[in-house]
Amino acid sequence: MRLRNLDLNLLLVFDAVLRERSVIRAADSLAISQPAVSHALNRLRHALKDKLFIRTPAGMSPTPRAEQLALPVRKALNELQLAVEGDIFDPSTADRRFTIAVNNYAAVVAVGPIVAAVRAQAPAVRLSLVPSGTLDLRDKLDRGELDLALSAQALGGERFASEQLIEDRFVAVLRSGHPALRKRLTTASLAELRHLGISSSGENLEFVDTFLKARKSARFVASEVPYLSAGAVLVQSNLVTILGRKLALEFRRAYPIEIRDLPFEAPTLHSVMSWHRRFDDVPAHRWLRSTIIGAATTL
Repeated sequence: MRLRNLDLNLLLVFDAVLRERSVIRAADSLAISQPAVSHALNRLRHALKDKLFIRTPAGMSPTPRAEQLALPVRKALNELQLAVEGDIFDPSTADRRFTIAVNNYAAVVAVGPIVAAVRAQAPAVRLSLVPSGTLDLRDKLDRGELDLALSAQALGGERFASEQLIEDRFVAVLRSGHPALRKRLTTASLAELRHLGISSSGENLEFVDTFLKARKSARFVASEVPYLSAGAVLVQSNLVTILGRKLALEFRRAYPIEIRDLPFEAPTLHSVMSWHRRFDDVPAHRWLRSTIIGAATTL
């Protein structure tokens, strides 16, 4: 088919369904009705002579033809968005979506203030915050599928830029009333305790093992759980875990836990914002980065 015969609005619908894997969520993201999305999708299927998406228990699964179209359509829409925005971006009237990958630390500590700051300035701007754990961040930023990534360190490569958002320190976290709280936490008492590992943290705690090994001691990790389970496990056990202090403070809002300084010097924990340099001077991206930096300063 010829491009001039295609309603380009259908590509917006295609991209939304591809991203959301759901007609309902695609309709919400585009601020149109579900029947309108279904109608547009049927028109595009007829024009391209392909089903494009198959309904499955896991959502709308793209056909091989849809997967072939995904990257060029998304790139074209991104470039068109940038061209339409021009040199002016007014957050108070802007109506667009930003996709940001966040690691678990940023999800707990930074996302709340970021969403609040964006909503205050740009009520029609939509944020899609996705977990970064299984993503190839460099590839996603290269493809334009991510606007920003919040991770523990800057991404390597000259094509990426970064800005440090948060600096934190590691602490020991135990339940309120834990027997170990009756006296000061020492290297020996820390080694004697059974530890709770956080399997989804992505944080390197080798410094603890190295420190203890140098003193002919070791850390025994009795269990490993994801972040979502850590608070509940800690308050029902005599385990101890090591977390960033700001994250531990967030956990303390929901669980009766206590925070203690480590009995030795530990490396600093960072949260870093990274982006592709092609967006350095794009007004919308400059505004988003500035807003996130401002939100991080409140932490």
